Amino acid sequence: MSTTQEHLAISDIQNDILLLKNGGGALVLSVSAVNFGLLSDREQVAIISAFAQMLNSLSFSIQIVIMSERLNISSYIALLNNAQKAQTNPLLAKMITNYKEFIQKTVKENEVLDKKFYIVIPLFALELGLTASKEHLEQKIKTVLMPRRDQIIRQLGRVGLNAIQLTKKELIELFYDIYNGAALEEKPISAPINPSELTVRLKQPEVRLSTPGESPSAPLRTGNPTPGVSSPPIQQEPIVTQGARSHPFVVEELE
Repeated sequence: MSTTQEHLAISDIQNDILLLKNGGGALVLSVSAVNFGLLSDREQVAIISAFAQMLNSLSFSIQIVIMSERLNISSYIALLNNAQKAQTNPLLAKMITNYKEFIQKTVKENEVLDKKFYIVIPLFALELGLTASKEHLEQKIKTVLMPRRDQIIRQLGRVGLNAIQLTKKELIELFYDIYNGAALEEKPISAPINPSELTVRLKQPEVRLSTPGESPSAPLRTGNPTPGVSSPPIQQEPIVTQGARSHPFVVEELE
C-alpha cells in the first residue's frame, strides 16, 4: 500500500533544511508583506529598484511562493466571547457584541483571504557533486545554503521586508497545510480574562486652583507664585460643552 511520503520529493528535514530524495536540498524563508498601493510614487519606485538590484545580484536561483487561503477567525471569535463574558460594563459588552457580529458578517459576505509569502532557496544535486556519506552531504548542503540565506535576508532588508527561516516544526505544519487543504487551527484561548484588564481607565480631571478675589472663570495658573512677582496669565483653550455645535474647519471669505 502506497503512502503519501512516496509522492513527496522530501526525504527528511535536518537543521531546518529540507533534504530532497534526488540528493539536493532547500531552505524556506517566510517573508513579510508591504502594502504597495498605499505608498507614494517615490517609495514605490525605490522599492522596485531595490528589488531589481536584489534579483540582479543573485548568482543562484530562488522560488517565490504565494499562498492564499480563506481567513479562519474561529480563534479570534472565541477570544471575543471570553472578553465579552469577563466584561462588567454593559455598554462595553454590547460594543464587543456588535464588533463580533460585524466581523462575522464581513467574513461571510466577502471573500477575505490570508496571504503568506515564502522564498525557497534550492540547492541542486549537480551543484554538490559526489559525497562520501549522508552526513557529509548534509553538512555540505548546510555550508552552501547558509551564505545564500544571509544574502537574501540582507537584500530583502534593503527593500523593507523581514525574512525569517522556517524551523522544522513550521515546515512540517506548512506541508501539512499544503497537502491536506486545511490550516492548522490553534486552540482558542481558554484561560479566564481578568476583568480589570478590560476596564476603561479615564484620566483624572485637572484641579483648578483660584486665588482669593479671582473669579472661577479666570485662566488656570500653574507653579508656585512668588510674592511681589506677577506671572503672565496662561492662555487657556476654549472649552466646548457637549451641547455646543462647532465645525472643525474654518472657512474664510476672500475679499
